[in-house]
Amino acid sequence: MTSDADTFHRVMQARYSCRAFKPDSVPKGVIESILDTARHTASWNNVQPWQVIVTSGAETDRFRKALLEEVRSGKPGPDLDWPEAYPDELGERRRTCGYALYNAVGIAREDRAARGRQSMRNFELFDAPHVAILHTPKILGAYGALDAGGFLTAFMSAATAQGLGTIAQAAVAGYPAVIRRQFGIGEDRLILCAISFGYADTEHPVNNYRTEREPVEAFARFLSDD
Repeated sequence: MTSDADTFHRVMQARYSCRAFKPDSVPKGVIESILDTARHTASWNNVQPWQVIVTSGAETDRFRKALLEEVRSGKPGPDLDWPEAYPDELGERRRTCGYALYNAVGIAREDRAARGRQSMRNFELFDAPHVAILHTPKILGAYGALDAGGFLTAFMSAATAQGLGTIAQAAVAGYPAVIRRQFGIGEDRLILCAISFGYADTEHPVNNYRTEREPVEAFARFLSDD
């Protein structure tokens, strides 16, 4: 591989879902550099439908507080329906991922209370100093969300290259009403996810396990006349 290809491969391998952050803020210039990289994401007809709101400091704390209050008093209602089910190997991968998380933090499978507390960490934003709210025009539907998914991956990869931890959180998007109130986002936008980010607490056990990826032959078919 070329130097660039090798570097890109290592960045993609290095990214993981960070669930414990240090309190230190990331310099604004670093955040702007991440966004400057991510803006080069491909999109259908170059419409670039993504918009992000990035919080720091007290703004993050205000959102965290409002989000927790909403979660404790209401039920989720995401703008885009969550999956109805995870059949077959999809469910197996999901269970394996969950058990790895619980094992890392010492939660027994049958301890539902502890699992519930760990789930609530999503809405505490894992103590991250920053969160980015990703949203797109509702009129573009799934295709705007597809483009934004590319932006999401680019953002997290660029943050990894800057030495930061990230986690994409669909759970947070399950409460779009509080997000709209907090940030003045209109009903004409789809709230897709939050990205909590900052400097990873690498000493925390929750950040010291990794999920596996399927090999190429498990998901790719090569067709040729050769």
